[in-house]
Amino acid sequence: MRVLVTGATGFVARTVIPLLIERGHTVRAVVRRPGATVPGVEDVVAVGDIGPTTNWGTALEGIDAVVHLAARVHVMKDKATDPLAAFRRVNTAGTRVLAEAAAVAGVKRLVYLSSVKALADESRPEPLSEETSPDPHSPYGISKLEAERALAEISMRTGLEVVVVRPPLVYGPGVGGNFRKLLQAVDLGIPLPFGALDNRRSLIYVGNLADAILECLTHPQAAGGRFLVHDGRPMSTAELVCAIADALGKPARLFPVPLSLLARFARLARREPVLDRVAGTLVVDDGAIRRVLNWRPPYYPAYGLRLTAEWFKALRG
Repeated sequence: MRVLVTGATGFVARTVIPLLIERGHTVRAVVRRPGATVPGVEDVVAVGDIGPTTNWGTALEGIDAVVHLAARVHVMKDKATDPLAAFRRVNTAGTRVLAEAAAVAGVKRLVYLSSVKALADESRPEPLSEETSPDPHSPYGISKLEAERALAEISMRTGLEVVVVRPPLVYGPGVGGNFRKLLQAVDLGIPLPFGALDNRRSLIYVGNLADAILECLTHPQAAGGRFLVHDGRPMSTAELVCAIADALGKPARLFPVPLSLLARFARLARREPVLDRVAGTLVVDDGAIRRVLNWRPPYYPAYGLRLTAEWFKALRG
């Protein structure tokens, strides 16, 4: 199969593209700027900034399927004047234009990397599933949900097969954001006040996510699916710190602070969203992809964390 991959220089694509090639697919990589290279890929097309005016004509010529990974990603301190408009331009309008062009070009299937944030941004006690009513509040989550709905409408109208994949926090070699900050803190031996937390968070190793994306790309029953994916077992923040410490070969320096006290400090520092990500519970139910596609994550979290730790240790020298 000839597969177009957007966001080809990004974190997830760096695992998806080699796996596509390993399994015999031909990859055309989409990048923003001319001259960018993608390891292992000779067919690289620059399309500029992704949005409502992107010209996809050349990129889609002869393509059988699309894996749409490009996105404006969630950030804690967004500097955009109108964050929702900025997210909608790339994630909603950009996705809609790509799907319309793909349908015209005769593409059979489009796999869209969405996010659990299309369902919910804040922690909640009950697991998220395909039956959960979407209620995103962040600009990022809203733009992702709107993109999903646009894809469903285009699919119904044109016959383009659409598959939506909704991961929680993704980790692995090359990870950034809060997960890298946690790696740094554990590596430096900084004491962390999470010893009393009994929360649960679903995560997914990027290798497991890539495998799920390829299953959604090729499985006959995947068309029309909206699949939540994760590593198979949620972890508390304390468990995650211990697992990272073990992978790094460092002690887990945890000490217990009551959640009520952490919440008080977070309010004073205006860091409630950060505390929610650290101390809240957000679990996903991946029953649909297991039932419909018989998919199981091929890698245990310990394996993914070990590779992440090896990458991090090589990065810091």
